[in-house]
Amino acid sequence: MLRRFLCGLATVFVTAGSLAAQSEAVMATEIVEPGWVEAADGGTFPEGPAWNGRGELFFSDCTGQAIYRLRHGVPGAQLFLAAKEDPFTLKNTNGTTFGADGYLYACEYGEPGILRIGMDGSSEYVATEYGGERVVRPNDLAFDPKGNLYFTDSWAYKRENPKGAVYRIDAKTGEVTQAAGELGFANGIAFSPNAKQVYVAESAWNRVLRYDVSEDGSFINREVFADMPGGDPDGMAFDTGGNLYVAHFGGGVVAVFSPDGTRIRNLKTPGKKPSNVEFAGADLRTLYVTEDETRKLYRTKVETPGVRLFWAPEAELSTESGTAP
Repeated sequence: MLRRFLCGLATVFVTAGSLAAQSEAVMATEIVEPGWVEAADGGTFPEGPAWNGRGELFFSDCTGQAIYRLRHGVPGAQLFLAAKEDPFTLKNTNGTTFGADGYLYACEYGEPGILRIGMDGSSEYVATEYGGERVVRPNDLAFDPKGNLYFTDSWAYKRENPKGAVYRIDAKTGEVTQAAGELGFANGIAFSPNAKQVYVAESAWNRVLRYDVSEDGSFINREVFADMPGGDPDGMAFDTGGNLYVAHFGGGVVAVFSPDGTRIRNLKTPGKKPSNVEFAGADLRTLYVTEDETRKLYRTKVETPGVRLFWAPEAELSTESGTAP
């Protein structure tokens, strides 16, 4: 019994020491004041910014039950689509992204599923179930180069018996398969610049996971890419240098990680709850962040451009419409 007690005590001290070391490493990372500019009021809970390559940035107001649009040359955000039951438009959307077909794809968690939304305001589900059961809480999404759409399903915020997952919607058949499972609140998702790996925020464990993408589209070789104590990793995006930008909800920064998982920079945000990020503009050098303590959207200029998302609309580069709003 004494041996078990001493072993358990040693484990506690080792774990505490490990956490302390992580916290010290985070504190030692350079903190940058990037000069955020307020882009728009974000409603009640802004999330899921998506750039369409044509001078417009869309975002969800999760609890405000609406999607808003920022347009180049027009101040503030304009209502794009509000919740409606008949005909159904949306209820509570979270992450969004544009497809090469020009539609806005959104994670709908109020009436769970993935929505495809036209620029005329029409919407339809492209997925609601896996294995005969309805998905629970779609959170974020990303296309691969072939147009297959992956989305995270958070389930509950807990570490015990985790049921969070990542699902894949086949571009040709629409079939939904599971790419990864057993995740403690699956959150943000982003493919590496070469699409050979994928990164998933596991918020209940305060960490970002990395997987290899297999030939059949499933995720293999799971490993911890980065621990993020002091808050939840949320939405994320890559720059062309292979650095991963992660909104650290509760941590008050956008954390920047090098390809080897080293935290190289903390971009301090105006509030403690940044929830998602998106690169925008013709040169993809404008970084947007949704921030939920101040309930606003902010933007700043960055030196290294973001990676153009896979299966995204063709950007208009020669006109003002390619300029970030």
